[in-house]
Amino acid sequence: MMASRIWRKLALAGLLMAAPSAWGAGADAPSPLIVQGEYVYRAAGCFGCHTDHKHHGKPLAGGRALATPFGTFYTPNITPDAQTGIGKWSEQDFTRALREGLDRSGRQLYPAFPYPAYSKLSDQDIHALWAYLRSRAPVRQANKAHDLKWFVARPLVRLWKALYFTPGAYQPDARQSAAWNRGAYLAQAAAHCSECHTPRNALGGSDISLRYAGTRRGPDNSAVPNITPDRKTGIGKWSARDLAEYLESGMMPDGDTAGDLMAEVIDDGLQYLRKDDLAAVAEYVTSLPAIEHAVGKAQKKKKPAAKEYWE
Repeated sequence: MMASRIWRKLALAGLLMAAPSAWGAGADAPSPLIVQGEYVYRAAGCFGCHTDHKHHGKPLAGGRALATPFGTFYTPNITPDAQTGIGKWSEQDFTRALREGLDRSGRQLYPAFPYPAYSKLSDQDIHALWAYLRSRAPVRQANKAHDLKWFVARPLVRLWKALYFTPGAYQPDARQSAAWNRGAYLAQAAAHCSECHTPRNALGGSDISLRYAGTRRGPDNSAVPNITPDRKTGIGKWSARDLAEYLESGMMPDGDTAGDLMAEVIDDGLQYLRKDDLAAVAEYVTSLPAIEHAVGKAQKKKKPAAKEYWE
């Protein structure tokens, strides 16, 4: 099992060394603000959601299909293209989208975009993320219209927000350690773990009584596992170190690997986080209340294309 894990890390290191720099040969080193923004971008999973991997789409140009019980959502173009992306957006527009779930024109955004989590991002991280996205290459690609059921209308999102959305930045818990609070911030805000790992009711609201306890109907209608410390149905037999290793490499304590969606989250995002941040997330998650809730197993991990490691 250990040999398999080491081999995977060596293979990944080779891919990263062979990949061209994200900033181009001879390009000036990015500013600290851009570096911070790229870190938030990785933690928040922006690349994975806003890139149509299946059809070899350009990074961040949108078009990725997201199947849900309410129909299929298509992620938008978030490159700085003025016609089809967010090139005409101001930083205030961008902040409002993350904080309040409203687009540039004040239109309600569907919560398939996880602004209930992104609302908790700090002002500094939102500013840095905006700077990073503005530094990316613009891509001219029109957004696809969502294919939703007849009763799913934007005006109803206002009602949904009244029931299930509380905006506002993350507030540290003074009773907990700095590392725990850092892990809670990353899990709740940037990585939006609860958005996928919590069951939803008929209106699409999160079932808080089963927070982080997994669901049979996650993104793309896949099973998302219970990540509470329940020893029977969750990850109660994992140590915090096991979980931190999993978030970095996708390897489970028994040598198995992450399922398809989580593998993508790791390969495109979490593996780029610092070890202390991964340890902080693990400290937070392993401190959650244990909830017995069986959801079945996620799909097996597929081998990702080489470009997914570095684009």
